[in-house]
Amino acid sequence: MQQEERLRIWIEQGNVTIPQLFFQYYKSLGIKDLDAMLIMHMTAYTTAGNHFPTPMDFASRMQMTENEVSMILQRLMQHGFLQISQTEDHNGVLHEAFSLQPLWNRLLEHIANTANKAEKESQKNAEGEIFSLFEQEFGRLLSPMECESITMWLDDDGHSVDIIRAALKEAVLAQKISLRYIDRILFEWKKKNVRTLSDVERQTKSFRTVGIRPAEQQQQKTVSVKRVPFYNWLEERD
Repeated sequence: MQQEERLRIWIEQGNVTIPQLFFQYYKSLGIKDLDAMLIMHMTAYTTAGNHFPTPMDFASRMQMTENEVSMILQRLMQHGFLQISQTEDHNGVLHEAFSLQPLWNRLLEHIANTANKAEKESQKNAEGEIFSLFEQEFGRLLSPMECESITMWLDDDGHSVDIIRAALKEAVLAQKISLRYIDRILFEWKKKNVRTLSDVERQTKSFRTVGIRPAEQQQQKTVSVKRVPFYNWLEERD
C-alpha cells in the first residue's frame, strides 16, 4: 500500500491525528519552530478552503513580514517538505495549491525508521541478556567458543532469543546443561519448523507424552504427585 493511501485511511479512521505526530517529530525532522507554525497555518487555510494562501495571508496571521514568510516557504520547498501542485477544473482553468504531502511522507518514513531503530536496539539488548542467562545457568563465564556457538544460533541459524531461551530451559529441566544438548534441541525444533513459544509448548508436550511408558501412565492415574519424564533430545526418533 502506498504511503499516501495509508495516510488517508489512517486519517479517515481516526487512528492518527497529524498535528500530534507533527508536533512530536518536527524537531527531529529539522523543521524550525517558525516553519512549524507556518505549516499549521497552512493546514488551517486548507481546511477553510484556501489551498494557495499568499505570503500576505500568512503575514496577516503571524508576526512576520511577507518577505520572511516567502523565505520560509522557499526553505520548506528546498528541503522537500512542501510542493506546489497544479489541478485543472472542468473549464480547463489551472489552479495552484500548496501540498504538504511530501512532509507527511517524510513524517511517516521518519516514524517507521525510529520504530525500527528502537526494535533493533531492543533486539540487541535481548541478545546481550541471553549470554548472561547462559552464564547464570552454567554457573561460570562462557568460553569464546561457547559465545561463538550462541552467536551462530542467532545469526546463522536464525533462532530467536525466545526460542534459544526456551531450549536452555528444556536443558535445565532435563538436567543436561550443555551446548551440545541445547544445539540438538534447536536442530530438532528447526527441522520441525518450531518458530514460536506456542510451537515449543506443543512440541515439548507431544514429546513428553510419547515418552511416558504404560506403567508410568497407570502410576500417574493412581498417585497424586505426577512425574513428568523429559524427552532426551540427543536420542534419534522418527
